[in-house]
Amino acid sequence: MTVAAAVEAFLRHVAIERGLSANTVAAYRRDLVVYAGWLEAEGLTEPGQVTALHVSAFVRHLATRSESPLTAASIARMLSTVRGLHRFLLEESLVDADVAHDVKPPKLATRLPKAISIEQVALLLAATDGEDVHQLRDKALLELLYATGARISEAVDLNVDDVLDLDVVRLTGKGDKQRLVPVGSFARAAVEAYLVRGRPLLSARGPATPALFLGLRGRRLGRQNAWLLIRAAAERAGLEGHVSPHTLRHSFATHLLAGGADVRVVQELLGHSSVATTQLYTLVTADTLRDMYTTAHPRAR
Repeated sequence: MTVAAAVEAFLRHVAIERGLSANTVAAYRRDLVVYAGWLEAEGLTEPGQVTALHVSAFVRHLATRSESPLTAASIARMLSTVRGLHRFLLEESLVDADVAHDVKPPKLATRLPKAISIEQVALLLAATDGEDVHQLRDKALLELLYATGARISEAVDLNVDDVLDLDVVRLTGKGDKQRLVPVGSFARAAVEAYLVRGRPLLSARGPATPALFLGLRGRRLGRQNAWLLIRAAAERAGLEGHVSPHTLRHSFATHLLAGGADVRVVQELLGHSSVATTQLYTLVTADTLRDMYTTAHPRAR
């Protein structure tokens, strides 16, 4: 079996037998195209020719290549995909050993999630005010992102039926796991206004679709377009720095914890499989408290 055939067999396995989402399978494919291309350049055309030394050399290549070297986080993600491929090959008895099992990813620095203040969120949301059809849609999208902490992929994948009586939204996260998240009054009002006065006009421009958020041609709004409209709103709001869809997710979690929400509840709302991921946000709130203490306490400095 060639490396290319092994990659295709693995992708079929994760898509059909493991039932991973199309987005996840596409991400695996992108990683493995890079890996297979590197192996080919090294003269390795069959999986049985690959050793642990080759996998380690690939990891070093990703960090040191002259064109677009990857960060430690991106290398760790790509190595995880490569490990999955080699583990699959061993399980299918296509090779004699899992050569990637003991290859270690580069150590990741602890990076705190970036959040903006409540006042900055208000400025961002106010930048979408208006009665034009795209303003109604953008307001509904941004309000919903901040109200639910949804990933941008979860938001653009929403169908109208996933908005349950406007009080609860059904989000489908990683691994097709569904969760119900309550929606606050501001987001409810924005979504209702969009459904009544905005979406029907957009829907008339394209083919029938159950999608909640539509582009200007009446089709499901894509992640890239959603990212662009959020960046445009940030520019209108005068917010400096990088504001992305994930900024609203981080702000949702940080503001909930700062307001006294239990970390386990926030974990469920975010759809994190591990509470350790959610606990990163407690470090953000601790930093904020420390800054306030240093500024305000007469004997702090």
